[in-house]
Amino acid sequence: MTLMKSVSGIRGIVGESLTPAIINSVGSAFAAYCNFSTVVIGRDTRPTGPAIEKGLESALVLSGCHVINIGIVPTPTVQIMVEHLRAAGGIVISASHNPVEWNAFKLIGGTGTFLTAAEIEHFFALMDKPFTYRTWDGIGTVTHESGADTVHIRKILSVIDAEAIRKRRFRVALDSVNGAGSSITIKLLSELGCDVVPVHCDMNGLFPRGAEPVAENLSILSRMVVSEKADVGFAQDPDADRLAIVDEAGRPIGEENTIALVAEHVLSKKAGRVVINLSTTKAVDDIARRLGVPVARTKVGEINVVEEMRRHGARIGGEGNGGVISPEVHLGRDSLVGIGYVLEIMAERGMTMSALADGLPKYVMIKGKISLAGGVDGSILKRLKKEYAGQKMSSIDGLRIEFISHPEFQGGWVHLRSSNTEPVFRIIAEGRDARQAEGIFRHFEKLLL
Repeated sequence: MTLMKSVSGIRGIVGESLTPAIINSVGSAFAAYCNFSTVVIGRDTRPTGPAIEKGLESALVLSGCHVINIGIVPTPTVQIMVEHLRAAGGIVISASHNPVEWNAFKLIGGTGTFLTAAEIEHFFALMDKPFTYRTWDGIGTVTHESGADTVHIRKILSVIDAEAIRKRRFRVALDSVNGAGSSITIKLLSELGCDVVPVHCDMNGLFPRGAEPVAENLSILSRMVVSEKADVGFAQDPDADRLAIVDEAGRPIGEENTIALVAEHVLSKKAGRVVINLSTTKAVDDIARRLGVPVARTKVGEINVVEEMRRHGARIGGEGNGGVISPEVHLGRDSLVGIGYVLEIMAERGMTMSALADGLPKYVMIKGKISLAGGVDGSILKRLKKEYAGQKMSSIDGLRIEFISHPEFQGGWVHLRSSNTEPVFRIIAEGRDARQAEGIFRHFEKLLL
């Protein structure tokens, strides 16, 4: 298994591609990248986290950095604390939605956002250079900072109508997959006057379901929402940057609809640009068109969306994997921000989650992945470009085809791309109904296999 290196950071299977040598290399190179200054680190709950954390701290300190360790926290909390503490950078030890045997390093610059493509290439180059370390009287230090959760929560409370939410006294089921979001999210919900039903919030790092908050992994949460008579259920991934929603009837509304719901809410209050990636549902385009606001699409990867948002001063952004990016709080995906906005929608409109979800534009999305040794032959994508030349296409990230005149697929789209986080090729298809989505997906899956 090779090490995965991309704008999403560095990921590997611990003991195979992610080794002590890699841990030392990442820490030493990042120390040089940050000019041997202050670095904030945090991690999720994976069993390998503590050992990796110690190795990373050692490399940073021996290189001369001052390390501020904020403990087990969501990825967005580390981003916020880099800004709050005016650090030179930050590292999150988390493989996000990957299975428990994986771990990873997410790299954050001094602005509190992930490194750009150019910045991370510079970092990778530093990893290949020889490292120098300080003598005994020049090494750095480690301090442990508590209160990061309070800083994060206060920023969220400052942008939502917390009092309106408190008056509703929502009953909320929360599935944090025993990850980093468990404690802080319960604290946020309690601050908002919610009665919390914890589901998988033990923070032991043993994932009791698939790490991704997709519908097929949420059966226990769905049952708990119904049996506990909850108003809504929220599901996170292990580092709590993604959010999925279950309605009061126990029905997952689809992680791709998280950003659609939030975008409609935010943009209806104040118009502005919305930025999403190529794999995000067309529901956002429909909402933006109705509200008369522009939409921009980017390559997949949080930093790609963030750069476009920053460039144009976007009002809201996100990705179709349940990622909500609110510049009012910080420029990074944040499930807690998403939860705050969703509860605000329910409180202000007096509507159930099922009614809110039913009001969204209707599409069906199918996501799949195939493992291909050596990847997909580039000639296949070139052939597809020619074959579908009359359709709307983007090749900034693999190939996305939006069918504007196809006899069977009109109104749908497909996105074909190599993953940033796994050694797979992804196929994402969306249609006006399940039959069309299935037809698009199977057609292109057959072409690639």
